[in-house]
Amino acid sequence: MPGMENFDAIRPYRDDEVPAVLARLARDRDLRRAMAQFLFPRTTRTLPAFGRLAASGLLRRQASRLQTVAQVQTLLSGYMETLIEQTILELQVSGLERLVLGEPYLFISTHRDIIMDTGLINFAIHRAGHDTSRIAIGDNLLDRAYAADLMRLNKSFVIERSVTGAKAVYQSLQRTSAFIRASLEASESVWIAQREGRSKDGLDRTDPAVIKMLALAWRDEVADLGDLCTRIKVTPVAITYELDPGAARKARELCIREAEGKYDKPEGEDLISIVEGMLGFKGRVHLHFGAPAAGPFDSAEGLAEAIDQEIVAGLKVFPTHVAAAQRLGLPELPASAPENAEVDDAFAQQIAACPDAQRPYLFQQYANLIRNKQRFREALE
Repeated sequence: MPGMENFDAIRPYRDDEVPAVLARLARDRDLRRAMAQFLFPRTTRTLPAFGRLAASGLLRRQASRLQTVAQVQTLLSGYMETLIEQTILELQVSGLERLVLGEPYLFISTHRDIIMDTGLINFAIHRAGHDTSRIAIGDNLLDRAYAADLMRLNKSFVIERSVTGAKAVYQSLQRTSAFIRASLEASESVWIAQREGRSKDGLDRTDPAVIKMLALAWRDEVADLGDLCTRIKVTPVAITYELDPGAARKARELCIREAEGKYDKPEGEDLISIVEGMLGFKGRVHLHFGAPAAGPFDSAEGLAEAIDQEIVAGLKVFPTHVAAAQRLGLPELPASAPENAEVDDAFAQQIAACPDAQRPYLFQQYANLIRNKQRFREALE
C-alpha cells in the first residue's frame, strides 16, 4: 500500500498483517462470546461454555485458512449473500452502468444502517466486477479491540471522532482527507456517509462539513469544488429500505432526546444496533448509483445540495413510506412498488411494539423520505 506509512493508526490492514490479526482475534474472549451468541444462540443460552468453545474452534479454523484481505472479503461476501437471502425480499440495483471498471469512485451515500449500507454497496459493485471500496467508520464504533480488528480487516479506515481540541480536530480532518486522496490515487474507491452518524429522523442531508473535509487534501491545487469534481468522481448513492429493523430503537432515542435535551447511549447499544440491522427483516431494498457530481460549485453547500438532489431522486417510495405519511397527515406520493403482505405484517408489528409516545418518531423516519422528494420537486419547478 504505497504512501500509507503516515496513516498507520487509521488505515485498513495489509495482506501481510492478516495472519497475525486473525490469530489475535481467535484468542479474543469478547469476540468468542459475541460470536457464540450470534452463531449458536440456543446452545449458548443453555451451555454458554460449549457455545464459546464452538465459536473459538470456528475462529481458529478460519484464521488458518485466510492469508489476504481479498480472502477475508470473499468469506464476508458469502455471509452477506446469506444475509440478503434471509432478510431481504428483493435487492434492486440501478445506475451501476455508470461505473467504469478500474476507475476509483468516492461514494457518498445515505446512512441508515451501520453495517448493511456499506455491505450492500460493496456486494453490488463486487458482483458487477468492481473492486470493493474502502469504508470510513467512526472510532466511536471501535471501543472494543476485536471490533477495530474486524473492521480494518474489511477495508475500513478510522474517522477519529473522539479527538478534542481545535488543533487536534483539524489535524484529524487533514489526515482523513489525505488518506482518502491517497486511496483514490492508488485506484481504491472510498465510501463515506453523507453526514456523521446514521440518519435517525429520515431526513437524508449531506453535511457541507463533510465536503469541506474532503477538499482539504486538494486545497492548494484546485480553484473550486467544481474543479475538484473533475479530478475525483464524487458519486452519490441512495439506499432505500422498505423496512428499517432499527427504526423503533431510533424512535426511542429521538423521543428521549426531545424530552430531555440529550440521549445517553447505553454501553453496547451500537453492537445491538449492528446485529439488529444485519438480522432484521428489511422487506425490499433499492440501491441507486447516481451520476458523479459535476460543477460549477461555488461553495461546499452548493455541492452538498447537488449530491442531495441526486440522492433524493434515487430514493424509492415503498408502501411503508406512504402509510407513514398517511399516519402523520402529510401529502402523499404514489408508491413505486406494490404492497406486500409479509412487509405489511412486519410493519404492523413494528408499530404495535412501539410505545405511543414514540410512534410519531417512528413514522417520520419513513414519511420524511416523501418530504425530501416533495422538497426537491418543488425546488425544480
